[in-house]
Amino acid sequence: MKDYYKIGEISEMYDMSRDSLMYYEKIGIIKPTRDDNGYRLYSVSDIWRLNLIKELKGLGFSFKMIKEYLENRDLNSTNKLLQNGITLLDDQILKLLKQKENMRKRMESIENTANNPNLNSVELSYLKRRKGLILNGQIKRDEDFDLLIQKLQKDHNNKFGILGNNNVGSVFKVDSLKNGITTDFESVFCLLKDNAKDYNIVFEEGYYVTLTYSGDYANNKEHIQNMFDFIEENKLIITGNPMEIYKIDIHETENKNEFITEIQIPIKC
Repeated sequence: MKDYYKIGEISEMYDMSRDSLMYYEKIGIIKPTRDDNGYRLYSVSDIWRLNLIKELKGLGFSFKMIKEYLENRDLNSTNKLLQNGITLLDDQILKLLKQKENMRKRMESIENTANNPNLNSVELSYLKRRKGLILNGQIKRDEDFDLLIQKLQKDHNNKFGILGNNNVGSVFKVDSLKNGITTDFESVFCLLKDNAKDYNIVFEEGYYVTLTYSGDYANNKEHIQNMFDFIEENKLIITGNPMEIYKIDIHETENKNEFITEIQIPIKC
């Protein structure tokens, strides 16, 4: 066995890039010497350090923790390091369990929405008070919606997701609706849980004329007209902007026949 190894040999031995080895040197967790030509030489001491660094990285320890450990190693510090590792793993397990539960709820949401038996029916519904996040902006194309949703997520530290979220929607532009245009919107929003603390809009409880339909968004013109006819026939008064909620959309399926959208129009009886 040699006393010293060049960086190329170490890189091949550990399946590690030269840049990574030079980074280790930069942060001080290994300290190779130099030969007369300035080439790095890794000693037996560097070998055991690299073995330990590789293992500790695999266990999830940060470079800061690895460096502190390498600079002060005894049985006490080893036990302390491993105990910290257990704590880190417990935190990761808790995070993974939360992610698993989140995915399960998203699957349930998609399944329940897809199996809705009351499609294409105009209904008078009483909806509870709902908190939400909203962002104004002109929307005439699907791309406009996605860009605004991305901005809304960014502005609020990604507090909501898209896949399997059946609480994301758009508010219609009223002036366009009056002219029979059902493809113009003035804002995007996401409804939140009742206990949410970070919100910037409240949709007050009350009566809404609602309709949930399947298929292409192009169908919404016919459905909205049916809702307006229902409102007129029952002498109801519209009290706010109509909105669409995308229960299942392009994020869950490319098949437009599988899209499910709910329209809500706030009214006064």
